[in-house]
Amino acid sequence: MTTDRYVRIIAGLMILATLALAHVTGQADLGRLSWLWLTAFIGLNLFQSGITRFCPLDSILAKLGVRRAS
Repeated sequence: MTTDRYVRIIAGLMILATLALAHVTGQADLGRLSWLWLTAFIGLNLFQSGITRFCPLDSILAKLGVRRAS
């Protein structure tokens, strides 16, 4: 697999995990510190990487030896 696929898989799992944690802990209110802030951060990072073509996770995976998509 390439870094692109790993980024999508990891981001998707993180979003699902933080939504589940927010639901289980009853922290679905964005007005206080909750798991949904991490969900928002992941979404914002995906948005900016789509515009700038820079993704920190992609860089980390490449340094760990995962091949990049051609």
